[in-house]
Amino acid sequence: MGDPEGWAAVTPEVLTLTCLLLAAQPRGRILRGQEAPSHSRPYMASVQVNGKHVCGGFLIAEQWVMSAAHCLEDVADGKVQVLLGAHSLSQPEPSKRLYDVLRVVPHPGSRTETIDHDLLLLQLSEKAVLGPAVQLLPWQREDRDVAAGTLCDVAGWGVVSHTGRKPDRLQHLLLPVLDRATCNLRTYHDGTITERMMCAESNRRDTCKGDSGGPLVCGSVAEGVVTSGSRICGNHKKPGIYTRLASYVSWIDGVMAEGAAA
Repeated sequence: MGDPEGWAAVTPEVLTLTCLLLAAQPRGRILRGQEAPSHSRPYMASVQVNGKHVCGGFLIAEQWVMSAAHCLEDVADGKVQVLLGAHSLSQPEPSKRLYDVLRVVPHPGSRTETIDHDLLLLQLSEKAVLGPAVQLLPWQREDRDVAAGTLCDVAGWGVVSHTGRKPDRLQHLLLPVLDRATCNLRTYHDGTITERMMCAESNRRDTCKGDSGGPLVCGSVAEGVVTSGSRICGNHKKPGIYTRLASYVSWIDGVMAEGAAA
């Protein structure tokens, strides 16, 4: 998420993760990922409710953060905020700033019972202050599939072990894209992956609670958003699913234009 993110130089060793297969995994986490270099992904956001991290997100415009719709579906009257400029969630950092959220805009087609249209736009109460540790992430506007085997970067503050231990500092890993036809095989997701979704391999390494809403970054561009659909993480037969941003250009542009005019 030149290469301001610095992830392209990461070695394949980051792929050596151990992801235990559990019968009932929670949503969206990176299991035993490698700590990202400090502030190497300055677009990353921590979406928080009542001061606690619930999901990832990323800055796509000075006043807008992208995340996943399911992240806030169980939130009633909680106070939603966005933390930018963070590497550690708890330690003081000069670049860290917590922003109030003016508008919460889930995609109108999102539903609790499916992962379709799992996108969420958050309008900050003011424009983010940009700097070395807070930057916009370009997102894909050309509607075409990423080639199978392409290594893409995911990052987040989701729990890092089957015991539920949560990291304080940002974690990341690289995952190869899996073609949609393979992902839709009966032994995998059995035809449920639409053209508005993409998959990445999940053999012992995976996004799986707390990472939902983060970006799948391929070649320094956000191609997808980590969905928050419940599934078994790290199971090679259940590849990770991501919502393709290029399929939602008109909706994203429309929401942001409406917000700017308000």
